[in-house]
Amino acid sequence: MRAVIQRVTSSSVVVNSETVGSIKQGLLVLLGVEQGDTPAELDYIVNKTIGLRIFEDTNEKMNLSVVDISGEILVVSQFTLLGDVRKGKRPSFVHAADPPIAEEMYEQFVEKIRATGLKVETGIFAADMKVSLVNDGPVTILVDSRKVF
Repeated sequence: MRAVIQRVTSSSVVVNSETVGSIKQGLLVLLGVEQGDTPAELDYIVNKTIGLRIFEDTNEKMNLSVVDISGEILVVSQFTLLGDVRKGKRPSFVHAADPPIAEEMYEQFVEKIRATGLKVETGIFAADMKVSLVNDGPVTILVDSRKVF
């Protein structure tokens, strides 16, 4: 499982000219599910997402998590994070999980984050989405469960 986590001052996602998710200060999480991802990997990504200390404290040091600042999270599914470009110019997505499995893990990710009490907004799984963000910093972190498990 891969997540691109961006610290934002605001972010939104639009589907068919309608805003389906919008947040203020917090995190935009682009989430890709890989074949064979396990519940332990899901928990790892959830815990990293809510625990990353990438918000500044009063000393302007990145010491606070999204939980500490009572921030918001926008989660957007993005299978293209699993694109393999080692051969040729066109990405191969053979390692991305099949859509029904990916959608289930995506929904579990969202529910686990919501269970923390944070405000969570989402895109629409497998839709053509337009994502807007104001990246704060910029701060962008890549978390890959396969580099741990």
